[in-house]
Amino acid sequence: MRTGMANAPLHGGHCPPWLFAKMKDLGASIIEVMVMEYGTTEVLRRLSDPIWFQSFGSVLGFDWNSSGLTTVLCGALKEGLRDAQGELGLFLVGGKGKASRKTPMEIMEAGERYGLSNDLIELQQTSRTVAKVDSAAVQDGYQLYHHFLVFDRSGNWAVIQQGMNAANRYARRYHWLKEGMENFTENPHQAVCGTQEQQVLNLVSGANQATRMASVEICQDKPDQVKKAYDAIINNRVGKRNRAPQQLSLFDTEDNNASEHNVTGPVLTLPEKHAIPSPNYLDKVLYKIYEKPPADYQQLLELEGVGPSTLRALAMVSEVTHGAQPSFHDPVRYAFAHGGKDSYPFPVQRDDITKSLDVLKSAIKKGKIGEKDKLQALRKLSNRESRLDKVSGTETTQNRR
Repeated sequence: MRTGMANAPLHGGHCPPWLFAKMKDLGASIIEVMVMEYGTTEVLRRLSDPIWFQSFGSVLGFDWNSSGLTTVLCGALKEGLRDAQGELGLFLVGGKGKASRKTPMEIMEAGERYGLSNDLIELQQTSRTVAKVDSAAVQDGYQLYHHFLVFDRSGNWAVIQQGMNAANRYARRYHWLKEGMENFTENPHQAVCGTQEQQVLNLVSGANQATRMASVEICQDKPDQVKKAYDAIINNRVGKRNRAPQQLSLFDTEDNNASEHNVTGPVLTLPEKHAIPSPNYLDKVLYKIYEKPPADYQQLLELEGVGPSTLRALAMVSEVTHGAQPSFHDPVRYAFAHGGKDSYPFPVQRDDITKSLDVLKSAIKKGKIGEKDKLQALRKLSNRESRLDKVSGTETTQNRR
């Protein structure tokens, strides 16, 4: 299941080498103790918790309000635990940019090096499907650039990936966990944390089950018929508004444009961020799908060449031909953005950071870290809270978890 999502402001710059070395050593030590005390499944659970993950990066010394915490922390853990993976039975693959595209290869390399009995092909497909859901099925305006998979010998796994929205200068982090997950396309979100966005087409929402079913059924229709219906939508709806059909989005009947244009049904409009496929590309993809129709929405999602614009086009045709009106709702349920010490994008949210610190204090105490590392970690937490007290002029709030 997907257990969380977090938004953080985009920060430039690089992590100083001395800090990265410290993060590798302390981070690896904490993970090793957690594995010894609680096992690999507990490590995966905590990595999939966006608040615990943020707190973990903070206690290792990285800026707690920076988007770079995700990529630097994952990189530090991957390097710090590189030689201990076989002993711990915990394997870390993927990363930022080019490293994310090496994830399938690194899964196979880990299997060969450590003699794993895992279904490595299934793990590779899991990696691709998780990335496809957050990049194509949840159309929230964030472009994925980081994909990090952690798995154990029993086949349990957690995924941490991050996307960038250059327009609002935010990064959004997505957390996944195998434990408790039934499938990838039916409400995979348990707790999604971030800043609410508008016009989010969440095709894995339970409210969009009819759209998913209709989209799969349409894949069995002749491409010419689907293309004809799609062209009619563009020509009849967009053409009447005298705007070039370069960008496209669906709205429900309560949208202001419905009354503005005296339309009682669903309305199409043209914001700046949702591209539609070119006629030639859509035609090519439809024929490819038609030759081997998917049995369900996950198979459709996993098809090569099927991206956000193709899924949106199928949703549009589904709405017209099957009356499956899509729902637009950002899966965010909890706010998770601490703000910045420099008041960017807004001042520090003291209550939120206190909750994060409380979570990590508890994690470190339960982990029974060696005395020296424990004192260093708790001293850093105490110093952070003292500085926050001076900034806010209030006493530390206890037991807010």
